[in-house]
Amino acid sequence: MTYTEIQEMIENLLKRMKISFDEVKVVEDGERLRVAIFSSDSRHLIGNQGANLSALNHVVRRMSEQVGNTTPFTVDVNDYYEESLESIRNKAKISAERAISFKTNIEMDPMNSYERMIVHSVLAQMSDISTESSGYGKERRVIVRYSPSNDELDGKI
Repeated sequence: MTYTEIQEMIENLLKRMKISFDEVKVVEDGERLRVAIFSSDSRHLIGNQGANLSALNHVVRRMSEQVGNTTPFTVDVNDYYEESLESIRNKAKISAERAISFKTNIEMDPMNSYERMIVHSVLAQMSDISTESSGYGKERRVIVRYSPSNDELDGKI
């Protein structure tokens, strides 16, 4: 399935749903493909805390799989999804800074698996920080662990 076909499929779905939109654009965003919908009807597409957007993503992916699409993509509305991912990245960095400052572990709010993966990858390069997921189901969250580097430990002995 080409980018144009994905774009047309989403445009047709929005028309059937009677949702007005200004533009549907396919954007290569690093290693993933993002389908950006720009609409003044965004509250219907996004829903409460992104619930409708999550459902829309699920439906559109299933529709594309039915016609043989194997290219992974994410549907975003008025950059809501992109902004929420940036917020998660910022919360991860703040949690890491707190863990280092207070020399303790910080437990983040529950997140879905993709959001947890974002946190793990953002903090993977920090030498004094490690991360792990804890909990079950909708309560699964990331724990940001302060783990001092060997240089810091050597100075205390």
